[in-house]
Amino acid sequence: MERKMDTQPSNQGAETPQSIEEVLKLVIQDLDSFRQNLTTQLGEDVNRLRLEKEELNQDVSRLRKQYEHLQAQQLESLSQRQIAQQQLWLKQLAQVMANNLQQQLGHKIRELRENVNPGLQQGGFPEGKLPMTNPPDNYDESANELGYSLSATLNRTFEALKQELDSYESDLSVQLNNMRGMQQQGEVILESLVSRLQEQLERDNLVSSGNSQTSQSGSRNLVDNASGETLISVESRKTKLISKSQSTAKLQKLPSQIQIGLILAVLSAVVLSFFNVCIKIIFNTPPQPHQVFGGLFSMPGLINPDVWSSLLILLLRQVVVILLMPIIATFLYPAVWSDIEGFIKSKDFSLWWKIIASSFFLFLSQILIYISIGNIATGIAVTIFFIYPIITVLFSWGLFGDRPSIVRICAMVIIALGGILVLPNGVGNYQQGVIAGVFASITFSGYVLLTQMSAGKLHPIPFSLINFAGIFVFSALGMMMPKPVEWSASFNPTMWSSLIVGGIILGILTLSSYVLNSFAIKFAGAVRASTIGTFGPVLTALLAFFTIGEVLGVKQIFGMILVIIGVASMSFERMFGVKRKAS
Repeated sequence: MERKMDTQPSNQGAETPQSIEEVLKLVIQDLDSFRQNLTTQLGEDVNRLRLEKEELNQDVSRLRKQYEHLQAQQLESLSQRQIAQQQLWLKQLAQVMANNLQQQLGHKIRELRENVNPGLQQGGFPEGKLPMTNPPDNYDESANELGYSLSATLNRTFEALKQELDSYESDLSVQLNNMRGMQQQGEVILESLVSRLQEQLERDNLVSSGNSQTSQSGSRNLVDNASGETLISVESRKTKLISKSQSTAKLQKLPSQIQIGLILAVLSAVVLSFFNVCIKIIFNTPPQPHQVFGGLFSMPGLINPDVWSSLLILLLRQVVVILLMPIIATFLYPAVWSDIEGFIKSKDFSLWWKIIASSFFLFLSQILIYISIGNIATGIAVTIFFIYPIITVLFSWGLFGDRPSIVRICAMVIIALGGILVLPNGVGNYQQGVIAGVFASITFSGYVLLTQMSAGKLHPIPFSLINFAGIFVFSALGMMMPKPVEWSASFNPTMWSSLIVGGIILGILTLSSYVLNSFAIKFAGAVRASTIGTFGPVLTALLAFFTIGEVLGVKQIFGMILVIIGVASMSFERMFGVKRKAS
């Protein structure tokens, strides 16, 4: 049965209202007014942020275009300067080489003339004829020196040119690297700005929808109960800060939305009650076979209501849940995978152990409530399970010093009295069913406390997805353990096809109830949805009566009514306490 629980300390100085209906009416009016104003303000903020986001996107596009244009101009100017510099260097090189060659050639020609003229004068060659002898030795040496000098000059010139080119290339490379780094930094800044705007818009949308769902209570509200997954309202630290900063605002939902939410909450409770009846039908309990819908058709039980059979049913159910839940979670909360990735990378080992421990306690409560349903009447098993608020309040008082108020103490007495009156009697293995139901309440209370300790650190949808995965892992590990011979002897392998079909039905019912309750909280609020959830035992008993003909005694019906009154009074007390904190 889906429930929302809150173990936050209440104001002990507050006066107890004389009429619950009057208090509820006043609280509903105040909450409606609060919601209307806050919804209007949040809508205006969201519209303003959207306009600012569009303007920022335009500015970012304009800045990118300007940056690309400037970059192209800079590269073009750099290439033009480079070409002009190279042309200048070539001209200077040509001038230097020409000057050097001209000077060296003039010098060598003068030396040759000086060497040749004395020879002509001393040798007395005929007029108009030159001597047909080899040139002097110093002529070859002068030519070689001229070649060496020209080569050395060219080498020095090219070396200087190469050094200048290398220096220019190095400077250009440094500038390009700097430009590339500036470009990357600009891209990172732009991406960071866009991502922050998107996160801000998503956070504002989440706050606007989350406040309408939780009514200033915690966002951690997903819990799995005896008949499937239930929703529990836990005070969230983040929503506390929001409610304090917006304590003067008023939030109001449209009446049509509230009606839709209440209808969805009723449908969710009915689906979970039918889930409980299906568990009862799967177990092989007397009378056999089960006469469904007054004998319209009969359904023989498949397996005995023991630990190993409950593990098998839970594992088959979780296979369906773990296959479909990622799709549903992504639809309900698109950021579920980024939140899970951030949770894994956070390395918050304290939170990890709390979530793992909460999954384990939830797993144990499921196994125990299945055993309880298999051994006693379905409505009685669910009613016994609903005594878990007493255990939760006592544990919270002992561990955290959250002393219960007078209203909670009275509600706890009423729930305890109803739990005693609802105990079954007569033939059958009802003692095992009662004990299993009580321990299911205890383990479920441990899950609730661990959920409260983890509140505000992870969104409810990724939190529930991790819990589903944890239940699947624990169920698979449990089925790998050695099993007693009695269970293997009583298990009929021919029932596998029927068990698989039953597991598929149970998984679909679980997810259907989860989705319905999520939308019920979104439209009607957590308090209204939790109030509808208190009628789970009655709905389960009625469906069991009309479906398989389970009949309860007058004393047990009266005890069930007392339990419902006690749990509902706790919900009203929490609603009244939230209203006083908001005011």
